[in-house]
Amino acid sequence: MHTPRGTPVGFEWASRARSCTTRRGKTDWEHGGVARADAVAGIGSLAMTDRAPKTCVACGRVVEWRKKWERNWETVRYCSSACRQRGVRKVDQALESAITSLLDDRARGATICPSEAATLVAHDQGIDDDSWRNLMEPARAAARRLVATGEVEIVQHGRVVDQSTAKGAIRIRRRDPR
Repeated sequence: MHTPRGTPVGFEWASRARSCTTRRGKTDWEHGGVARADAVAGIGSLAMTDRAPKTCVACGRVVEWRKKWERNWETVRYCSSACRQRGVRKVDQALESAITSLLDDRARGATICPSEAATLVAHDQGIDDDSWRNLMEPARAAARRLVATGEVEIVQHGRVVDQSTAKGAIRIRRRDPR
């Protein structure tokens, strides 16, 4: 097979595989699976789709499977070495309980901002001024951990969003028990 100079090997395979149709008339890409030619070219791996999704214990983000974790995937708890070093501190647990207590005080379906939990915890710890802003990322992480347990949802503009990829201002609400 001819590949243009500077094109990585397997590039043409991947583009062809996504356009190949299966017996049902859909492309492999539309089926949501890894295309056969991608697997042959070494671009994707079918083994990655069989892994159960995990959530980082510290930050609440989805842990992506990596080849280096192939042998000990069951013991992986953190998404990065930074999360492993930081862990879950007492302030993180206080933020989780602040979020749940603020939501308990609100009407069903009402939302809170993570800054409300951060200011509440900062006030309880005797932090004044605008130093509560340092607790904003830990408050968002606490919300993500609560999403992973199924207690709350993270919303933007009234719509539920993925906790791992949400950017910008978020709101937190109790999960509807349907």
